[in-house]
Amino acid sequence: MERLIEILEELQPDVDFNTVENLIDGRYLDSLTILSLVAEIEEEFDIEIPTVEIIPSNFNSAKSIWELIEKLKEQ
Repeated sequence: MERLIEILEELQPDVDFNTVENLIDGRYLDSLTILSLVAEIEEEFDIEIPTVEIIPSNFNSAKSIWELIEKLKEQ
């Protein structure tokens, strides 16, 4: 999860990703940032994030993003 936080901080350095739980709903991440994030995650963790998984509930917090990564790594 530490590497995920680093990736998030590179994209949005002014957000505390350890505590914010409304990244999408609170408009901390916009659509372009999410696309960049998805690309970074796919490359870093050697996974593919299906389009159907790119939904607010999977990207509202670092924890929910990490849970998505873990789920996709298991598949």
